[in-house]
Parts: sequence; structure tokens; C-alpha cells
Amino acid sequence: MASPPELSGRMYLRLVGLGAAIGIPAALVAALFLAVVHDLEHWLWTDLPNSLGESSPPWYLVIGLPVVGACIVVVARLLLPGDGGHSPLQGIGGGVTPLAHAPGIALAAIGTLAFGAVLGPEAPLIALGSIVGVAVTLVVRLDERERAVLATAGSFSAISALFGGPLVGGMLMVEGGLETGALLLPLILPGFVAAAIGYVIFVGLGNWGGIAVQGLVVPNLPPYEGTHVLDLLLGVAVGIAAAVVVTLARRAARDIADRRTVRLGMPTVLLAGGLAVGLLAQIADWLGANSQDVLFSGQASVPDLVALDSTKIVVILLVAKGLAYAVSLGCGFRGGPVFPGIFLAIALAMLGVVWFGVSPTLAVAIGTAAGTAAVTRLLITSALFATLLVGTAGLDAVPAAVLAAAAAWLTMAAIDRRSQAVAPIPGALAE
Repeated sequence: MASPPELSGRMYLRLVGLGAAIGIPAALVAALFLAVVHDLEHWLWTDLPNSLGESSPPWYLVIGLPVVGACIVVVARLLLPGDGGHSPLQGIGGGVTPLAHAPGIALAAIGTLAFGAVLGPEAPLIALGSIVGVAVTLVVRLDERERAVLATAGSFSAISALFGGPLVGGMLMVEGGLETGALLLPLILPGFVAAAIGYVIFVGLGNWGGIAVQGLVVPNLPPYEGTHVLDLLLGVAVGIAAAVVVTLARRAARDIADRRTVRLGMPTVLLAGGLAVGLLAQIADWLGANSQDVLFSGQASVPDLVALDSTKIVVILLVAKGLAYAVSLGCGFRGGPVFPGIFLAIALAMLGVVWFGVSPTLAVAIGTAAGTAAVTRLLITSALFATLLVGTAGLDAVPAAVLAAAAAWLTMAAIDRRSQAVAPIPGALAE
């Protein structure tokens, strides 16, 4: 196999410089997108209920708004180029995204994220960042490989805010691209430079405070000191359980995508999926949980989840969120699969807090690592994200988090091998 052509030193320096230049507009596009989603979400779920005289979203909004969001996604997928972006069953995405797909991706993601579907913003952010990189190539003459470098640099920058800086976002992009081998090497430096420069937009510079965005943050975690055998075993158990839960959700989602959509058509399945998500959230609310913790990606609800001390509520959220996640993955919404998986894994870890009195800081660390590894199959990224999320309060929880990520990865690999071994001969069970 021939090795890929190397970039000259001067050409590579030019790409690094363009990566730095792309970092700022890609971060601004990401900030604008997240701000639109946040403001619309706040208006729909806070201001609108208040104007109706309700202190929280009434049942008809909880059930109805995800259906409205599904209608928006249908419009984006049918009328705009690009099918609203790739399916969340395909992962978080990556690669070069055509400029013409930008309106459809943005509209479909807004209809998904702001209206309560259980998916995250990471996939549309990666796509929009790539589009910024592609836009630069319209005015700068570059070959196909250089275009890919700058498109990836834009994705690095756009995703950095969600994961607390360029390290996790960059590692996610790098580890996810390892299968490309030597082709990955030219992408790394321009991408990291773009992520670092772009992150300045979010943290600020000098007296300027930057642009606030909503990532996964769990404030006021108690210090976790000392590692115990029970904690390590809990990490392994949560890793295995998270992989099983994610697998069940994905299998249900694939059944919806592969069978129901073919039979009923995409618009019908999407609208039915929006209705199902709303009903699951409202049923959880009637049973004593908060419907808002069932809806959405889950990153804003993790602090409330960590504060729970009731097995009943944790189990209700785990079941309702898992079912809503499966529906959102398979019915045609557009978004990322990572953050709901993290929420589900932290919910599993919270059972250890309720039953055995382990530290909630430990639960956040092992849940984040297990959920990220189960969804992305990326081991280092998962452990790094968990470590940065708990900060200095949870440094002693890192060994358990690494075991949780490893257990989730190994379990997913075993499930994949078993699925391949028992897969039917194509056409043997055709319906």
C-alpha cells in the first residue's frame, strides 16, 4: 500500500496558520448555534409555561413540543440538501461536510435539541465546524487533502467548548480517526491549533469574559479521597451495565430505523417518535420524576441527577430516558449520541450512591467514562473527559474511571463479536 504524499514544510505551516484563522469563525458559529438552541429552549420550556400561568411545563407542552420539533426536522430533511445531517446511529460524524448542507443541518438540529428529543449537540457542531473549514477553501486554493485538513480543523474548534477545552474535543477527533493511519498525522496540529484559538472565544481574553456556552458541568462535587476495592468493582459493574444499556437502546433504534421507517415512511415515524418521547417524559413526571430530566441530551440535568437519593426516581429516569434515547436515535431526529449515553451511565452509577453510600464524585467519574466509552468506543477520550469533569475533587477516582471505560469498551467488543457470530445469512429471514 502506497504511503500518502507528504506536505512540504511551507505548505504545512500555511495549513497551521489557516487552522488558527479558522478556529475563530468556527468557534463563533458554534457559539451562535448553541446560543440559538439555548434561547429557544428557554423560551419554549420556561417563558412559555410562565406566560400560561404554569410554574413548570404543563402536560400538553411536554407531549406536544417534541412533535413540533419532529415537524421541523421533517421539513429540514425533505426540503433542504443533506438530509439534515447524518443519522445519530452512525456516531458523531466527521470528515468534510458540503457547504450546501449547512441550513438543513442547523434546522434539523434545532428541531431536535430545543424541542426535547434525547440527543446531544456534538454531531451538528462537528458538521458546522467542518463547513466553516470548507467555506475557507472557497477563497484559498487548496487540494483535496488540504481541504480535509481544514474541514477537520474547523470541527476541532467547534467541538472544543462542549468538552471543556481543546484537549478532550481534540482527543475525540484524533482517537476517532486512528483507523485512517498516516493520513491522520497532517490533521493533528492544525486541528489542535484551531481548537486552542477557538476556545479563547469561550473562555475570554484579557478583560473580555468570553462567550458562555452550556457544556457538561457538575459543580460543587465533594472531594473524593482514597480508592477502595468496592469503588473499583463498582466502576467495572457500571462499565458493563452501561454497555448493555447502550446496546439495547441502539438495537431498538436500529429496528425502528430499518423496519418501521421502511414500512411507514420517514415523516410518519418521526412524528410518532416525537410523540413517544413526549409521552415517556410525561409518564415519568406523573410517576414522580422531572419530565425535563427525561427530555433533552441530559447534560444540563446531571447536577440534579447527582443530587437524587431515591432508588425509585433514579430507576424511573433510567428507564424513561433509555427508551426516549432509543426512540430519538432511530426515528429520524438529528443530533449526537454521546451525552444521553453519559446521563444513563451516571444514573447507573447513582444506584451505587443510593445503595452503598459511595461518593457522588465517584459516580460522575465512572459514569462519564463508561457512558462515553460505550457510545464512542474511544478509551483514552473517555478517561480524559471523566478526569477533567470531576477536576481536583475527583483525582483519586481516576483508576475507577479507567476501569469503567475499559469494562465498557471490552463489553461492547464482546457484544459486537457475538452479534457477528449469530448474524443470519442475508436474505434468510427477509420479511
